[in-house]
Amino acid sequence: MRKTIIAGMALMSFALTATSWAWDPAEADELHAKSQEAVAVLKEKDPSVQRFFDASVAHVVIPTVGKAGFGVGGARGKGVLYENGAVTAVVTLTQLSFGFQWGGQAYSEFIFFKDDVALQDFKRGNYELGAQASAVAVTAGASADADYSSGVAIFTQAKGGLMYEASVGGQKFKVEPKG
Repeated sequence: MRKTIIAGMALMSFALTATSWAWDPAEADELHAKSQEAVAVLKEKDPSVQRFFDASVAHVVIPTVGKAGFGVGGARGKGVLYENGAVTAVVTLTQLSFGFQWGGQAYSEFIFFKDDVALQDFKRGNYELGAQASAVAVTAGASADADYSSGVAIFTQAKGGLMYEASVGGQKFKVEPKG
């Protein structure tokens, strides 16, 4: 009897977890709308970023990443992957960091893929950007000198909050393909 209960609980746990992996069209539509708003703000602030939209094989827009820390910090956000102008996946960003940090902030993140090799690496899932990866903070004209590193270009745009940090951490991405 005990084994049956444990097996049933394990099966139920798996079923609940598996449904959270499923593609949710309503969530994707909402993220798409928010992403389009974030892209409009990005292009308004720095029109020269258009060259990345034009030249990349795909891009990710995470309209809001929430970040907070007090010694140990974390960040999380959800967005969408665009290929040929269409949403092809929902992307979840998570980050854990250690070091001096205090406060909280919200920002948008934009990731551009120069070629199919970089894109396929990302789409395999469990993609990580290490602490050495750097993002360009968007200000007027900031993208003019920006370029790809290992086939990827990353931009962030502050939305609000204040955070002091001298920390080490990397970002991890989960890609849930449309299907």
